[in-house]
Amino acid sequence: MDESAQRVLEYLTDVEVAAEDVLADKQQIVDLDLRRNRNREALNALRNHPANDKVQVCFGNMFIRFPPENSKSMILKDQEQLDKEINDLRAGLKAKVNRLNQIQGKPDLRGYNLSPLNSNEMKAINSLIKK
Repeated sequence: MDESAQRVLEYLTDVEVAAEDVLADKQQIVDLDLRRNRNREALNALRNHPANDKVQVCFGNMFIRFPPENSKSMILKDQEQLDKEINDLRAGLKAKVNRLNQIQGKPDLRGYNLSPLNSNEMKAINSLIKK
């Protein structure tokens, strides 16, 4: 194989690896979000459940009876962990997309690294607008 064909093959391999990495992260975010939605449904069902009856919780492939308070606290902890994982994946995804664009010779996405205003910044803006 001559040198130019080898360079093209290396380029395509780099692009494919970077694109697969981006797609894998996106799919993982979707999967975690589905799990988070199921947890929300469970929390909503627990709100409507009588407090003195035990509830059945699925762990893997078996059901265990727990008091509703314990079940709710476990689900809330799981929700926090899922939120953290999703936010970490989203933060890393920005860098991976920029790397993919860099490999392909495209410019970095503009406005992609924006973050929302926090409450203090919103208060400052609102106070300026009211003046």
